[in-house]
Amino acid sequence: MVIFDVGISGFVKNKWTTLTPSQKKQYAENLFALIDNAYKDLGGHPNYTSPKDVYTTEAYSDYKVIDLDSDPDIDAVQVSKKTKYGYKFTATGQDGTKPSKKAILDYKTNMLKRPYFYVEVSGKLKDILLSRGVPIVRNPMKIRQILKGKKLTFNGDGTYNRKIGKKTYTKLLIGTPEI
Repeated sequence: MVIFDVGISGFVKNKWTTLTPSQKKQYAENLFALIDNAYKDLGGHPNYTSPKDVYTTEAYSDYKVIDLDSDPDIDAVQVSKKTKYGYKFTATGQDGTKPSKKAILDYKTNMLKRPYFYVEVSGKLKDILLSRGVPIVRNPMKIRQILKGKKLTFNGDGTYNRKIGKKTYTKLLIGTPEI
């Protein structure tokens, strides 16, 4: 018989779990804090400015969470949304500890190497994921198709500039979207 270590939050320790819509609302403060922490050095996530955004802005998104330690709080979250090309990762959150950062990187790397998962990245995360062998989508026509309706300026090196919110970012599309 296998006995699972279940925290007060009700999640199996060390296992990624998909939240229900009611759980998103229940844990909105915790989830927002994790996302806010992950994006603080970038000035915050443009789509997450308050806990309410967890269950309104990305209401139809999948929230995968993991609890890694002895406290009952969620330690990391990965948000994705279903598109016609697969699942696009849209936000990440973690509590700042090494185990939570590693859990996010391991999960994201594993999923991005599978069919139907992709993400737009930049900066340090881009470098880490590329060093882990995540494939790059280089074809500008495919990128335009996947990001239809977004104004993109290609830089000739696989990256492109795109405005998100009020800021322009240099991004790279990586993973395995199905076109």
